[in-house]
Amino acid sequence: MTADYESAFDTIQITLEDVDRFSGSSDVVGDGAVIVSFCDGRPVMVDVIGTRHGFEKPLRTAAERNGLDAEALIAAATAAIAAPDRPVRLDVGVRAAA
Repeated sequence: MTADYESAFDTIQITLEDVDRFSGSSDVVGDGAVIVSFCDGRPVMVDVIGTRHGFEKPLRTAAERNGLDAEALIAAATAAIAAPDRPVRLDVGVRAAA
């Protein structure tokens, strides 16, 4: 996945899958703090708006509602904030069984 924090707008865009178009449907979480965009029924992008107010809780809610990995989304968002205004690529493997 790729994450990009735009410091001027205090937003993070997390790209889960590169697509040419969105299907027009989206899931808005937490008063618009997180928007999950879809293509052919699959979540392909997560936008986090207003990160200074915290992003973990709305990302966890968005992940739960849309079958996404909350820890991976939070890691991507955190990495993007650490390297603002440029894309950060994050590879997240499958969790090993205990």
